[in-house]
Amino acid sequence: MEKIREKLSNLKLEAESWQEKYEELKEQYKQLEQDNVEKENQIKSLTTKNQQLEEEVEKLETSLADSKQMAEDSHHLRSNNENFTKKNQQLEEELEESDAKLKETTEKLRETDLKAEQLERKVVALEEERDEWEKKHEELSVKYDAVKKELDDIAASLENL
Repeated sequence: MEKIREKLSNLKLEAESWQEKYEELKEQYKQLEQDNVEKENQIKSLTTKNQQLEEEVEKLETSLADSKQMAEDSHHLRSNNENFTKKNQQLEEELEESDAKLKETTEKLRETDLKAEQLERKVVALEEERDEWEKKHEELSVKYDAVKKELDDIAASLENL
């Protein structure tokens, strides 16, 4: 009876250990989800900034067209036109950089999703491994009981001699 209690105690300790591992993995999963939300927020922010830059580029392109028309009348306006062209190029470069950052952030989000999937697979694998260990433990317990009974029988037969 004492051995059964000891086995139950050991099984409870092992279950608690697995529960702690489960909680740790669950916490890691929550952290990854939070990171994912942060990345999505960054994407939204960059998208908004990108839209603002596109609107600003459209405004600048309109201003540039007006400036070109006035440039025909004056040499001074031609230099302004060149300045607007340079600013437009800078904004396009900034827009390209923003697009690159958006793509990078999207890639990081995909990587985060992949990591979350990998962690989920690891959790499943660990649960399966735990189930196998429990099955092995039950088999060994049965074998132990059989060997113990056999040993007791041998001891009893030796005492009878």
